[in-house]
Amino acid sequence: MRYTGPKAKVCRSFGTNIYGSDKYDKILQRKPQGPGKGPRTRLGRKSEYAKQLSEKQKMRHMYGMSEKQFRRIYDESAASKTQITGDLIKQLLERRIDNVLYRAGFALTRIQARQFAAHGLFSVNGRRITVPSYRVRVGDVISVRERSKKSPVFGPILTAHEKYMPPSWLTVNSGDMSLEVVAIPEAESAEQAIDIRQVIEFYSRN
Repeated sequence: MRYTGPKAKVCRSFGTNIYGSDKYDKILQRKPQGPGKGPRTRLGRKSEYAKQLSEKQKMRHMYGMSEKQFRRIYDESAASKTQITGDLIKQLLERRIDNVLYRAGFALTRIQARQFAAHGLFSVNGRRITVPSYRVRVGDVISVRERSKKSPVFGPILTAHEKYMPPSWLTVNSGDMSLEVVAIPEAESAEQAIDIRQVIEFYSRN
């Protein structure tokens, strides 16, 4: 098993499987230390800035976003007068269509879901969407396009997700590969492996 691929290096540097694929869990079990570090290497204490940067990078990689995209999410959330910045950051990230496809169980990883969205395999309310960052709303119905239904890529995914339970803010029909957004995602339903306070502190000082 390779430990040095770019995504494997990212997972090892953060010490957690940020991409969701089982193979990275196996890599972390066999070689948990970061790239270039032997098992006996003693890590120095991180500065507060380094901790903040690490959490920001972890979250950005987890959702597959560029720095410019991620900064835009922070700026929008920080400007809100009615919602807590950290909660809104999580909510906006969860509402991306690539994340929604992943949460619904129609993709094994967010990377795969992003590819599906970019290739226009799904439609929202009957309109083909090719932008992974498209933000869904309550009442949106997302479905696989008719010409994509027979794609062999979906068989193994649905089989792997036979017992998968999607979050309560989605109503999923795996039979015809459709879903409805029935609520705005709560912050608690987002990724819990991130210390969102560190992310906010990073951007507030820059």
